[in-house]
Amino acid sequence: MISIPFRRGLVVAALLLGAQAIAVPVSAQEDAAAIARGGRLYDRFWGENKAAKPTTDHQAYPHKGGQYGKDVSWRCKECHGWDYLGKDGAYSSGGHATGIKGINGAAGRDPAAIAALLRAAPHGYTEAQLSARDVSDLALFVSKGQVDMMKFLDYPAKKARGDVAKGKTYFTTLCAGCHGDDGKKVQGAPPLGSIQNPQEMLHKVINGQPGEAMPSLRALDTQISVDLVAFMLTLPQR
Repeated sequence: MISIPFRRGLVVAALLLGAQAIAVPVSAQEDAAAIARGGRLYDRFWGENKAAKPTTDHQAYPHKGGQYGKDVSWRCKECHGWDYLGKDGAYSSGGHATGIKGINGAAGRDPAAIAALLRAAPHGYTEAQLSARDVSDLALFVSKGQVDMMKFLDYPAKKARGDVAKGKTYFTTLCAGCHGDDGKKVQGAPPLGSIQNPQEMLHKVINGQPGEAMPSLRALDTQISVDLVAFMLTLPQR
């Protein structure tokens, strides 16, 4: 069953985009919802499924007691990157670099096999952390939900290969109601423009924000999300 925020996002986007919107069969919509939820679990599982926040370093994380906090080491994105390329992508260097390979090699694999890997070492996610449904959705995301971000993003320039004007139209109709025209409306959150990380932005626009009623745009053409990111990177940083 598609969540209400997700379904509302599809309806609004379809009205806005007309011919550009993708007509997705119900079964495919259900898959898209599960894949998007898997993407949110990949981002921060305890924010999405309300499991207990980890208080110890993940056993496979190389930077024990690192600068980002122990819980961060349990986020899939921390080792494998927002772009799913791990050591070969945006996290090839810098403070988030771990030297761990990405999940891109698992794209297209049997979700059941991926689910088994999530339970086994070195991942070792327990049922208290990820339920059977959680593991299924996360595995489905790894198998079917990865986006080739190098195709859509200019890594050296830290920009999106999108149409800023179109992105502004999408943002003001789809996003500004919650985020404000300047990206500063959400209380207790940093301005959207301060997140100058196109890989993170694209992942969240496509899949949504863990635990929040933010619609996923996964069922729409990826270029729409890329255009949104192109505009969001121009928002005020303060």
